[in-house]
Amino acid sequence: MPGPNFRLYLLLIPVVANSFPPPTPMGDSGIATNPSSPPAAMDPDSEVVFDFMPYLCQYKSGRIHRPGGAPTVPAGTDPATGVVSKDVRAGPASVRIYLPPGATGKIPVVVYFHGGGFVVGSPARPGTHNYLVDLVTRSGAIGVSVYYRLAPEHKLPAAYDDAWAGLRWAATLGGGEEPWLLDHADLSRVFLVGCSAGANIAHNTAVRASAPGALPDGVTLRGLALVHPYFTGREAVGGEAALGPEIREYMDRTWRFVVSETVGLDDPRVCPFVDDAARRASAGIPCERVLVCVAENDFLLRERGLWYHRELKASGYAGELEIFESKGVGHAFHFDLLSSEQGVELQERTVAFIKK
Repeated sequence: MPGPNFRLYLLLIPVVANSFPPPTPMGDSGIATNPSSPPAAMDPDSEVVFDFMPYLCQYKSGRIHRPGGAPTVPAGTDPATGVVSKDVRAGPASVRIYLPPGATGKIPVVVYFHGGGFVVGSPARPGTHNYLVDLVTRSGAIGVSVYYRLAPEHKLPAAYDDAWAGLRWAATLGGGEEPWLLDHADLSRVFLVGCSAGANIAHNTAVRASAPGALPDGVTLRGLALVHPYFTGREAVGGEAALGPEIREYMDRTWRFVVSETVGLDDPRVCPFVDDAARRASAGIPCERVLVCVAENDFLLRERGLWYHRELKASGYAGELEIFESKGVGHAFHFDLLSSEQGVELQERTVAFIKK
């Protein structure tokens, strides 16, 4: 049952979204050319037409304002761990690749997809970068974090296509040209990992990889790890019924905002067990193991993570299936609490999944 904080969150969605400052000729810097003059009434560059709290606001002119900005961390050597990273072109996409210190021989490859509702985020964001540094340090694996295009400027399937390009790049050793992969990548131990919208991307990438000849011979997707995955559907499942119909409306509205063409919440890309065809596609993912992680206080997505685990188990999926729940924390908590007890516990569970 959702608590009072979640109910308050829902009430605040339109309030916070409509409090976003209008964009100015200087862009999103917040520096107006004449701050003493308010925007004209019904100015298309200040009239909100779509709010996607807390990520962005779209104005009638088409202008997109992301109120959190886009702070980034440069690639390089992490002084605390010795992990080295660099940004590399990966066919039509780009990736940030991570190498653990003292790497010798062949080691696993983790292809990672960040979250952010398909509309914000990048491998260079501090939380994502620090997470990959920690994951690579603990697991001893090569990390490949994919830069994918963001909606609504680039609606789905753009992010799916970029994710696929990133996986194909890793699976071909960077087209045979990336020295870190050539020297150390064990392509019989490739893992797909993602959080929230990135977990959705990871699942859909695994489905795409099931096509005959999709990946080169010798490449094995050893595991798929979905952390607080973003899935939904037209019909409420489990405890979602207690959230009320406005949640289904909100999920439908935001899903349609990020995808170019869709039937809505019955789209198998966001509801992967919606019909027999979607169920077969999900059951056929070529991953030997699947780990689903949920958070106890993730009121919007916890039930869908449990549903995904339950439905995949019932679908005829032939691999091993694991479920892990973090207690007392909410959605994607680990980016801010990576060194907390729950953050370390979640990370160690993911590392154990990679090392198994």
